[in-house]
Amino acid sequence: MAAASAGAQPQPIRVMVAEDQAMLLGALAALLELEPDIAVCAQVADGVEALAAIASAKPDIVVTDVEMPRMSGLSLAAELRDHHPAVRTIILTTFARPGYLRRALDAGARGYLLKDRPSAELASAVRQVHAGRRVFDPELAAEAWSEADPLSERERQILRLAGEGRSSAEIVAEFHLSEGTVRNYLSGASSKLGAANRIEAARIARTKGWL
Repeated sequence: MAAASAGAQPQPIRVMVAEDQAMLLGALAALLELEPDIAVCAQVADGVEALAAIASAKPDIVVTDVEMPRMSGLSLAAELRDHHPAVRTIILTTFARPGYLRRALDAGARGYLLKDRPSAELASAVRQVHAGRRVFDPELAAEAWSEADPLSERERQILRLAGEGRSSAEIVAEFHLSEGTVRNYLSGASSKLGAANRIEAARIARTKGWL
């Protein structure tokens, strides 16, 4: 019995991939499946589907995009940190924005990789995060901590909708706030960002990765 156990192969690292672009989702899964020590246990289109599949797929690692419909990768990372702490999250994104990295760290992500990096780096990151290490671009990490996000969570939520072209009345209905309160949040956010109006404030915040 002992001899049989000694010859047993180690279990592969189970990875769930969450990506809303179907072609990229399939490509990422196929690349990871080429690795002998990695098994893709689920492919999902957003954070809501990821959380629904966690119990049955039993991933060790979730590789997720930042911006997805219904639930973003950052919200997914926070949900996994709070309710499935054994599952570790790697953010894979096109956004080389310090603000996004800072928010990913705050959400409990253990890795933050850019999609333009060589594919071998993703497999390496999966192994390192599974081993308990963190994987972040050092230059991006240095930038992330050199400039703090000045927005409160409510300012961020309201500014995001304003940047999408939603009217004050629509924002009031969304958050069940008074029009004056919404106006104060937008004014405060614009002031913190040195912006002339809500549209410019949203543009600045999005460029920084704060939205």
